[in-house]
Amino acid sequence: MILLFLLIFAVVLAILATAHWYVWRRLIRDTTAPRTRWRRAGTAVFVAGPILAVGALAGEQAGLPHTAAGIVAWPGYLWLALFLYLFLGVLAGEVVRPLISRLLAARSKEPATAGAIITPAKEAVPVGAARPDQPDSQEPGPSPVPRDVVSRRVFVSRVVGGAAAVVAAGTVGAGTYSVLNGPSIKRITVPLAKLPRSAHGMRIAVVSDVHLGPVLGRRFCQGVVDTINSTQPDLIAVVGDLIDGDVEDLADSVEPLRGLASRLGTFFVTGNHEYISGVEPWVEKVRELGMQPLRNARVPLAGLDLAGVDDVQGVPDFGAALDDRDRSRPVVLLAHQPVNIHEAVEHGVDLQLSGHTHGGQMWPGNYIAELANPTNAGLERYGDTQLYVSRGAGAWGPPVRVGAPSDITIVQLASPQA
Repeated sequence: MILLFLLIFAVVLAILATAHWYVWRRLIRDTTAPRTRWRRAGTAVFVAGPILAVGALAGEQAGLPHTAAGIVAWPGYLWLALFLYLFLGVLAGEVVRPLISRLLAARSKEPATAGAIITPAKEAVPVGAARPDQPDSQEPGPSPVPRDVVSRRVFVSRVVGGAAAVVAAGTVGAGTYSVLNGPSIKRITVPLAKLPRSAHGMRIAVVSDVHLGPVLGRRFCQGVVDTINSTQPDLIAVVGDLIDGDVEDLADSVEPLRGLASRLGTFFVTGNHEYISGVEPWVEKVRELGMQPLRNARVPLAGLDLAGVDDVQGVPDFGAALDDRDRSRPVVLLAHQPVNIHEAVEHGVDLQLSGHTHGGQMWPGNYIAELANPTNAGLERYGDTQLYVSRGAGAWGPPVRVGAPSDITIVQLASPQA
């Protein structure tokens, strides 16, 4: 098993190293002269970036203090996001690079300047021609290329590489602002066939994947709480991946959660990151913060039953949560991962509320998320069961979202009898 892990790690490391070398070659080597400060600075960035990224990923798991982990996490995670879009930009550049070269070649009128871009300040001298400051008696021979002459290849590399860098930086900058600005409020109405008229209009605030940790801390948490409370929900459903780290390190970061307010209370189910961070201490902590954990359990509410199961990293027990219930009453299930939908259908669940996918978080991650989950984001029906998947309020790893905006969803239940 250890040998298999080491083999997989070595393969992944080799792929990442090759990708970094490829992007460095296109953005740094092909655009700068050897032994210049620009070459040295660019190379230093491509060495420091992946080192910081490894530090960010290892972070507190490697025993790094929480404060130090936060210092490393910001540049390390942002490098991962930036490198993703640099890589995609450079790949796209391979398509336009020959087109630009052909366009320049077609516009070149002087044979002596073919393959070169010349600034208007000086004029290139054809190979073998005498320079104006050379005596006519000097034997003709190769003359050095003027310093302001840039080869067409370097010029094209700078244009394509510069465009890739600008687009990548802009994309990551906008994606970071999207996360730090906090989740938006999304509202949907879900009709439930069994919902009595008395429960018509019940509003559930669904929040998932906040991922409080070395990057997103107390200030972000307070913003999430304020956003939820502003909607005045009837109940709040926290469907997992609330944190990334130990209880001791994040006690201050999660403190604002004590201020969550709703008519029927706040309910919590575990996500896979609670198991990574220590599930039992966190279950006790959220209970102390005023939330009610639903660990393979069910509670009756006015007009419906609310159930919750542990994440698949633990032992989700649908029987314990859903058996022996009055099936004439609708049941809403909280389950972190959408893959639980198939068991939910078998147990007659009316609505499952999930998170986990982040909606892919950063394009083109949405395509991967769609392959790994029955529903990536939004509301879909599976037989008589409906599944709603939130994109989540925060972000894991890079505090960046591209094409998958964060949200807190207000699910309003509707009765056909109303």
